[in-house]
Amino acid sequence: MATMMDTTTQIGAAAGAVWRLLDERGPMSTAKVVRELELPRDLVMQAIGWLAREDKIAVDDGRAKILSLR
Repeated sequence: MATMMDTTTQIGAAAGAVWRLLDERGPMSTAKVVRELELPRDLVMQAIGWLAREDKIAVDDGRAKILSLR
């Protein structure tokens, strides 16, 4: 059970980092978010999913997925 909490905490922290990055720099691709944050791609994608589920970000589904705050 401790592993689950640790994972949830990590995803939550990464979600905060994604949100702050988009707040400071504006819309950007998922690839650029991963590069800028220097976190494991899987963790960033989980964080993006968390934010999308909470309706905190919008995802433009073009050729490159562009993330922006709602």
